[in-house]
Amino acid sequence: MTAVAEATRPEAASTGHRQRRLSGAEFLEQLLDAGSFRSWGRPVPAPPGADSAYLADLARARDRSGTDESVLTGEGTLDGQPVAVLASEFAFLGGSIGRSAAERIVAAIEEAGRRRLPLVAAPASGGTRMQEGTLAFLQMVRITEALAAYKRLGLPYLAYLRHPTTGGVFASWGSLGHITVAEPGGLVGFLGPKVYAGLTGQEFPVGIQSSEHLLARGTVDAVLDAPGFRNLAAEVLGILAGRGSWIDAGTPPVTANSSDDASAWDSVVLTRDARRPGLAELLDAGFGRLVRLHGTGRGAASASTAVVLAELEGRPVVVVGQDRAAQRAGSVLDAAGLAQARRGMRLAEELGLPLVTVVDTPGAELSVRAEESAIAGGIADCIAGMLGLTVPSVAVLLGEGAGGGALALAAARRTVAAEHAWLAPLPPEGASIIVHGDTSLAAELSERQRIGARALFEGGAVDEVVSEGEGFIKRLVEAASRHLAAQL
Repeated sequence: MTAVAEATRPEAASTGHRQRRLSGAEFLEQLLDAGSFRSWGRPVPAPPGADSAYLADLARARDRSGTDESVLTGEGTLDGQPVAVLASEFAFLGGSIGRSAAERIVAAIEEAGRRRLPLVAAPASGGTRMQEGTLAFLQMVRITEALAAYKRLGLPYLAYLRHPTTGGVFASWGSLGHITVAEPGGLVGFLGPKVYAGLTGQEFPVGIQSSEHLLARGTVDAVLDAPGFRNLAAEVLGILAGRGSWIDAGTPPVTANSSDDASAWDSVVLTRDARRPGLAELLDAGFGRLVRLHGTGRGAASASTAVVLAELEGRPVVVVGQDRAAQRAGSVLDAAGLAQARRGMRLAEELGLPLVTVVDTPGAELSVRAEESAIAGGIADCIAGMLGLTVPSVAVLLGEGAGGGALALAAARRTVAAEHAWLAPLPPEGASIIVHGDTSLAAELSERQRIGARALFEGGAVDEVVSEGEGFIKRLVEAASRHLAAQL
């Protein structure tokens, strides 16, 4: 895992200290290569119907901020890669969005789409400009519509939430990034604490609307300062710009010769060994640069499932993998983990990237909480999401494959399996309880149910079985690459 990816982990986040607020121009200076920014801003007219008091507010805002509106737009290069940028200027009426600011934002999004440029947005705003009322409020719909059209082009949108980002800005273009990062110590929330206190008569709890809390809750992918965000954005854009060559698909694959006569039950026991390589080893051995996303982006996170933007043979892919080690350590495959998986599927579809899923789980969470969080529906959504993908997909059966939790990531167009991987409706012990009333015949049932990789190959459920032994993890990834290439 790269240093950039490590910075996205919650434990690598800032402790909450916030440095001096950067102006929009200062932020762009830190984000972009020196001297590369070119403004797209055009002169803005006075808002229709503005009274003398509002016109005076605008004049003071221009003098105070040195800008003509609350948002700067343009293009530049980031580590040599051309990008379009949007950056709020908080000193201009709190970065609020009125009709002129919205017009500038929409025009920039549309221009980025026409030029097929990645888009980086850095809001710092109190939300809607109250002096313009509902007509300003409705601009959030226009901005969201423009972003939706931009994303349908398969172009990446990165958001950096600066202090503060609240209100309609957070509820529209601040929350639609493919990857979202927040400034350390920033106030990020739907309703500002001052308004909350005035409306409810109570103080909002301290820390809930902080960048760090949102990271812990899975709403943002990382908490980084401006240079750290630049590094992350450069890594992401560098991966997405990859144009390497896939391994030649070659002739149709056949199952590998078995190195032993292991039974299905032997495979079950072997895959439960804590020393067996898992997702972390697969990512390290088979992929290049990696950027790990965090959480669902919608207030939930689970260590059971990883979503990773990665390089495979020099080409960008999305990896959604089950982390058996984390699950064995107590991070069960829960509804949040399934929602993260769906986020990864959407990311692959929106950016037009191949999807690699990694199946390795002792099973989905069994609890009251799981039932109340509709875990069965989460599994169904994952299966339906995979079946609906228009991009190439391959499932890698790495080890354990128990129940619906495994099936959630198994519905790819192609499937490759490690020699001792298995896939079953329940853990064999559970099947034995259903059929025989106890767990005593789990080994026998694992054979009868034909859960092993070779039986799955013979039944047409697996396209290739990779023999194990030294270097098998790398061979498994190479097989996945072949099967992605066959779909292109």
